[in-house]
Order: sequence, then C-alpha cells, then structure tokens
Amino acid sequence: MTPVAEIMARMIDYPGNTRHDIEHLVKVWSYARTIGQLEGLDARALYVLEVAAIVHDIACPALRQRTDSCNGKLQEREGAPMAAAFLEPFGLPREDLERVCFLVGHHHTFAGVDGPDWQILLEADYLVNAGESGYTDDAIRNFADNLCKTPSGRALFASIYHI
Repeated sequence: MTPVAEIMARMIDYPGNTRHDIEHLVKVWSYARTIGQLEGLDARALYVLEVAAIVHDIACPALRQRTDSCNGKLQEREGAPMAAAFLEPFGLPREDLERVCFLVGHHHTFAGVDGPDWQILLEADYLVNAGESGYTDDAIRNFADNLCKTPSGRALFASIYHI
C-alpha cells in the first residue's frame, strides 16, 4: 500500500487547491482517522477511509473555476472519476480504488449507508463543515442525534459542539 502521507502530500499540491481546501482535507482526514481507529476498523478499511477522506473534495477546485460553486451533489458526480485518475499512479488494489471512488461519489449522501467507512466519512466531513460554515446549534444537534451513528463520532460532536 502506498503510504497515506505520500497521497496526502500529492493532494496538498493538487492544482487549484486553496489553503482552505488543504486545511479542510487535513481536518476531515484527521477526524476520519480518529473515528476509524476508535471504532476498531481493520488496517485495510482504515486505509481506504483515510484515502477517501484525503480526496473527498477533489472536484472543488475545478467546480469553483467553472461554476463558482462546490455544490455537494456536483462534488460527488465529478469527484469520483477525478479521484480515480488522481489515484491511478499509486497502484491501489482495484477493490480499494473502487471503494474510495464510491465514497467520494457519496460523501454528501446520507441514505443507504452500507459500511462504517461511509458512515465515518459523513461524520468527519460534517464535523468540519459545521464549524467552517457556521451551522446552527439546532442543525448540528439534529445531525448528531439522527445521522451520527458511531459512538466515537457522537462523542466528538458532544465535545466539540457541546451538544
């Protein structure tokens, strides 16, 4: 497996990334890794989750240039193939690459969650987005109460947002 740090370094250098993009991906990766470890993901599942967290918003620079928007559904649709192209040189096993791309293509979709990796990515991204976008306490509480499924994610929401 290519070290996560190598993928992170290349993503930090990704064309069009802003300081905000870089800080966002590092925070999402950090929360995803933390929750994944606390939830006891095995090494392979944690690796896939970490890679997905690093590249989850890969479409944002291109979307901002073209549409001046990073709409979540556009990120999902355009991000999955961009992630596949970006990750190709790293030689991830086909199954892992497909799962990473699936996660990138669903990181704003809360219905049909089919695994802990997807659930954890949703929670990590929301943890960061809530702070960066100034979500209301009610919105954060609603997510934590109704959509946050992992005990570790719930604990982080409680600690960070005092809910």
